[in-house]
Amino acid sequence: MGNPYEQDLDKNAANHQPLTPLTYLERAAKTYPDHIAIIHGRQRIDYRTFWQRSLKLASALQKRGIGKGDTVTVMLSNTPPMLEAHFGVPMTKAVLHSLNTRLDAAVIAFQLDHAETKVLIVDREFSGVVKQALELARVKPLVIDYDDPEYAADAPYPKGERVGSLDYEAFVAGGDADFAWSMPDDEWDAISLNYTSGTTGNPKGVVYHHRGAALMAYTNTIHAGMAKHAVYLWTLPMFHCNGWCFPWTLAVQAGTHVCLRWVRPKPIYDAIADQGVTHLCGAPVVMSVLINARDEDKRAFPQTVTFNTAAAPPPEAVLSGMADAGFAVTHLYGLTETYGPAVVNEWHGAWDDLEKGERSARKARQGVRYAALEGLTVMDPETMRTTPADGETIGEVMFRGNIVMKGYLKNRKASDEAFAGGWFHSGDLGVMHPDGYIQLKDRSKDIIISGGENISSIEVEDALYKHPSVASCGVVARPDDKWGEVPVAYVELKPGKVATEAEIIDHCRALLARFKVPKAVIFAEIPKTSTGKIQKFRLREMAKGA
Repeated sequence: MGNPYEQDLDKNAANHQPLTPLTYLERAAKTYPDHIAIIHGRQRIDYRTFWQRSLKLASALQKRGIGKGDTVTVMLSNTPPMLEAHFGVPMTKAVLHSLNTRLDAAVIAFQLDHAETKVLIVDREFSGVVKQALELARVKPLVIDYDDPEYAADAPYPKGERVGSLDYEAFVAGGDADFAWSMPDDEWDAISLNYTSGTTGNPKGVVYHHRGAALMAYTNTIHAGMAKHAVYLWTLPMFHCNGWCFPWTLAVQAGTHVCLRWVRPKPIYDAIADQGVTHLCGAPVVMSVLINARDEDKRAFPQTVTFNTAAAPPPEAVLSGMADAGFAVTHLYGLTETYGPAVVNEWHGAWDDLEKGERSARKARQGVRYAALEGLTVMDPETMRTTPADGETIGEVMFRGNIVMKGYLKNRKASDEAFAGGWFHSGDLGVMHPDGYIQLKDRSKDIIISGGENISSIEVEDALYKHPSVASCGVVARPDDKWGEVPVAYVELKPGKVATEAEIIDHCRALLARFKVPKAVIFAEIPKTSTGKIQKFRLREMAKGA
């Protein structure tokens, strides 16, 4: 006898459809057609129009021969066309590739060639570097210029010359608002392509699928606590892990996207106060922008704003400053390969009553898996055995589930290495606490081994951040004849604050074991990525020459 639940109960079009986030926008447009979906300067775009423009973009792309397996690349700020591309491009079964707008021409050219870009949509702010990249690239895509009508008079960068043969608005106008888009053939089909930072060698192309994007959109709604018609401010670049999948997420609850081209304190406070912003995401640098803003740039607002951050845990002083300013900070963790954050520090109400030091220790942990992630663990990467949940034994953080990438584009070797043993190897070192919460200790390449002792750069940085004058810092290894390598600290001070090397070192001695204390403190501007992450590789290069 066979399994009766497998007999005469077949998948068919009525009971099985591929998961995709594209249906979320369709539903929102039909249910709330007049609700504002996008705010950009003076522009107000309702859900009906958002849906129609996405369809027209898809139609225009299909008329140009774009279809399954083709790559459409965009070099755009947080503007309406970027949101339209997140739906319009995959409606043609093509793949959306979002370029980091801070990249240089050589890296852009590499990505265009590696992705085999067929169409390139360019904001005129970036036309200069794109022109150089196109001269270096082998591919010759159709280039479309976007001329933002809301480009501010006080813009930090001037508009560049047009580099394309078509204007974005004219291109979209040539599409059909009744375009008959189709579901992906399979939810495993690629929806987007995002490149890693490539700090060593060429960047790797991380491929997302429709299933992961759909599940991440639901999960973001849950873990960010997004109610119906939530209002989301775009401080996080949409090119970064597809904006942690929030371009697709907002449609689930028919929320409003508030676009922001540049992260500056006054426009952020104005948007929060005037548009009723309920949620935003960003690196700790954005929190610094908010709490260190001039008084004349700040605005009062009645609502509590959820701020999702996914980097090193914010210092207690920053968390307190954010709370005083009306923000509730949620600490997340993830990688490009996990569609952005896939771990959340789920907070227990009872922890609010803990002593300050213990409370801070709980806040420093990365947390537990997202609802859409099936597995999160810490293992010995050689034996693939789970480390003891003692909060002390260091292993590699590993992920398993539907919000893990499809793999690396055209790089089977790297994909196989990343998925060895049936888990995604993050490259991050951490511990598992007895209650199942993980805590990062370092990237595998950032652990400092001094005289045989492992030193976590994160632990040293956490001590540095407790100094009231420290705005930003990074700790890296410097070669040493006696110890092999020793920790050195690069420190950026807060505006108007002063501190000496001796003062900083004495501060660390009060908080750390002697062998962990930085052997030197260098005061300098800390190099960061466009998303606010400290570029450790640049600090390591500086330390070698120091």
